[in-house]
Amino acid sequence: MTELTGIPETMLWTLHNRASEAVRPDGFIRDPEAARIYASIDYDYARSFGRPDGSHATRSAMFDEVVGDWMKRHPGGTVVELGCGLETQFQRIDDGQVRWLCVDVPEAIAVRERFLAPSERCRFVPKSALDLSWMESVEPSEPLFVTAQGLFMYFEEAEVKRLLTAILERFPDVELMFDVIPRWLSRKSMAGLQKTRHYRVPKMPWGIGQGELEPLLRSWSPRIGSVRLMPYRRFRLFPWSLFPLMARIPGLREGMPWIVHLTASDARRS
Repeated sequence: MTELTGIPETMLWTLHNRASEAVRPDGFIRDPEAARIYASIDYDYARSFGRPDGSHATRSAMFDEVVGDWMKRHPGGTVVELGCGLETQFQRIDDGQVRWLCVDVPEAIAVRERFLAPSERCRFVPKSALDLSWMESVEPSEPLFVTAQGLFMYFEEAEVKRLLTAILERFPDVELMFDVIPRWLSRKSMAGLQKTRHYRVPKMPWGIGQGELEPLLRSWSPRIGSVRLMPYRRFRLFPWSLFPLMARIPGLREGMPWIVHLTASDARRS
């Protein structure tokens, strides 16, 4: 597993945070599959990523709530998970009807297949999210939810625009959920950001302030309907644990990461 480098290695970082939270008695996510995979991989997580902070577990739990609510409104609909890595959302919230498409670069899918088997309702597509041919695996007329956890910040802004507008143009009944980082964090990553002495965070070219985000998205496509911005709820470590408070302060919220849920202008809401 140690042959992973660059962006694909971040799947182990997110697994570290999610599984460590899942096994806590007071954990705010239940994820037995993540815990199983975590224990199965011979990798020094603490050496690379330090103490778990709950960030990725919080993000996954927030995505679970929104996607799970959409599944109740669209039984048998399709979820596309871009940059799936070792995320186990399908295993956490599967209702026995949803159809799921896990999309990631070939080396990431190869790792995923060691621990999670594809099935008729949960298929794997070994392609970059930027390779728009993954869309051919989805019926355009059906309800669709597209997620991208910890992905868009690794793309250039122009690449994010191309991807989002292509999704909105092809799928009339679509909702999307993704996360963004602030500009200062993007700049630090481009200069060389060390998470620990032994792990450098991959470069994250796209950062944006909270106040800029909705106007930018709307300038990209007239098909954007609602835009909901959500701050991260919980962190285990200081000062990140102050994020829920910081989100209420105009001057500070611009420097925070946010989770975004948007709908197409004509997406069916019921």
